[in-house]
Amino acid sequence: MTLPDHVRIVEVGPRDGFQAESRFIPTELKVEIIERLAAAGVRDIEAVSFVHPRVIPQMADAAEVMARVERRPGVRYLALVPNLKGAERALEAGVDALRLVVCVTETYNRNNVGLSVDESLELFGDVVRLAGDVPTSVVLAVAFGCPFEGEVPEDRVLDLARRFVDLGSAELGIADSAGLANPLQVHRLLRRLAEALPGVPKWLHLHDTRGLGLANAVAAMEEGIDTFDTSLGGLGGCPIMKGASGNIATEEMLYLCHEMGLATGVDLDAVRDASRALEAFLGRELPSRVLRAGTREELVARNQNAGEPCRES
Repeated sequence: MTLPDHVRIVEVGPRDGFQAESRFIPTELKVEIIERLAAAGVRDIEAVSFVHPRVIPQMADAAEVMARVERRPGVRYLALVPNLKGAERALEAGVDALRLVVCVTETYNRNNVGLSVDESLELFGDVVRLAGDVPTSVVLAVAFGCPFEGEVPEDRVLDLARRFVDLGSAELGIADSAGLANPLQVHRLLRRLAEALPGVPKWLHLHDTRGLGLANAVAAMEEGIDTFDTSLGGLGGCPIMKGASGNIATEEMLYLCHEMGLATGVDLDAVRDASRALEAFLGRELPSRVLRAGTREELVARNQNAGEPCRES
């Protein structure tokens, strides 16, 4: 089994995670969380999305967040944009890269952004031209299965991937938006994408809805993928999809990598501290199991100091 030496974490909690919260997260807390993540060693942060506040009220302060956050050298601050207007606002705010989400099925794309897939292709080309030197990438959503149309043909994903790369996508994101992927499926699709688009940087956006998120991540690593979207605390979920829980938790992905000897450059303890600060505001536990259970070293330390022996098998 060949795995990458280094895994690149793209933290999407401040966008994907926060937007799923009904209680408005104050601007100062958003900025604090982003700065904590950067200080922890995260070098790519999807910080905001520039959507209309009527659609995603949580992102109404996106421009203010970008204006107030301290820009650390070597850290990229990314924005999700739904259209040209959003791209203009993001560029005015000085983001380092743009992302657009396009669903590979017609039904989901119309439900998500109100466009046909062909219209989204045209929009993407317009955004790339507007962005100029600012890298712009597409995320192909529901690539492993759609809640509206069911199974997604791999040829459909491959065809759209080629078309978006031809339009100038700097990287290619493949998303399991509904948490339907399994490791064999991940192996198969990523192998075909590597053959069809060699040399094109790719990343995975996985959800842990059915408990297969980390298994799918390992399968992706075995196919040469070294970049993953993750969300602190396991926050996230799609606002228009029933039963779609959060992204793979940043803490769990970091723990997996560290246990397997894969470098990330990210301080797990510092990320957990950021998640706990968010928990304190939200008033509930976040889904991350590593946030609750701790690490191997912490388990051993707790039991060595416990005093009484454990007699349970």
